Amino acid sequence: MGSWEARLASVDRNRAPLPFEWGLDWLDAAASSGSDSAAASLESFNERNIAASDAFFDHRHPQRRFALDGSTLSFPSLLETRHPENNTVWAEYYPSPKARGRAVLVLPQWNSDDQSHLGLCRLLSRLGVSALRMSKAYHHRRKPAETKRADYHVSANLGRTIHATRQSVIDARSCLDWLERQGYTDLAILGTSLGSCVALLTAAHDSRIKSAVFNHVSMNVSDVVWTGVSCRHIRAVLDGRVTQEEMRRYWAVISPSSYLDRIAARADLESLLIWAGHDTTFRPEFSRQVLDGFAGRRIRHRTFYLPCGHYTTAKAPFVWMDGFAMSRFLLDSL
Repeated sequence: MGSWEARLASVDRNRAPLPFEWGLDWLDAAASSGSDSAAASLESFNERNIAASDAFFDHRHPQRRFALDGSTLSFPSLLETRHPENNTVWAEYYPSPKARGRAVLVLPQWNSDDQSHLGLCRLLSRLGVSALRMSKAYHHRRKPAETKRADYHVSANLGRTIHATRQSVIDARSCLDWLERQGYTDLAILGTSLGSCVALLTAAHDSRIKSAVFNHVSMNVSDVVWTGVSCRHIRAVLDGRVTQEEMRRYWAVISPSSYLDRIAARADLESLLIWAGHDTTFRPEFSRQVLDGFAGRRIRHRTFYLPCGHYTTAKAPFVWMDGFAMSRFLLDSL
């Protein structure tokens, strides 16, 4: 399994390490902290916005304009960036005539291609759950021309990574607004890998979500970047400039660990936690932290174990096991 996982992880050869930057210009963190230290400013930014996370992830806007062209939904992102391509949100809609008010927002993995998770959406639609696949910040049509990958979503630019994750959460909540406008009353969210992190942050801040699938889980974004095989090119840039423990503080505002108590307060939310025993990206020790965090807080949840790794999840027979577990859970819980 380890050899298979390593071969799959090495297929993508266009990982280009971007330079280390504090990225305070993406956060306006320095002006509000009163500190001359970039590190202190970033820590202060995290502390303030975790305490005020409702405002940080707020998505309300009375003038939002949605457009549905065939099966493609588009609308302006409420959190604009300096990249025009990234400022329009795109999503693919798969309605089900048997939905009876049930719909799920689907968020694929980091660097997913434009077809990712569409097969899952078609399956869910046939089973009776309408599905909307959203392209996260800097993915698919939102990718700036100068990039080959969605590296602007997660990189050694610390502030931009926070900004991109915040944007994806706000965009996800806007997608829930649109689903609600279509008459859906039982809403779920399903995220894979980086999409799982975005899904958890969204579920922690949006009470309309009644069911959540977190497909691959880890307690902190920084731990995935620091130890995961998918992020070795980022770790190489961070080494010698920051430590793993410092990174946990610098990216706390976008990490699940900061919001498990909010999930625990959601008595009406039921979650499915999926983890893989041979995962070299979302390493098992960090997945178990999430499982223990849910169990220790008595959060309503189920777990599903995959006897594979991160990349091998997309290969047979594991992709069928994963799809079956997610579909069955959504049909049961919605």
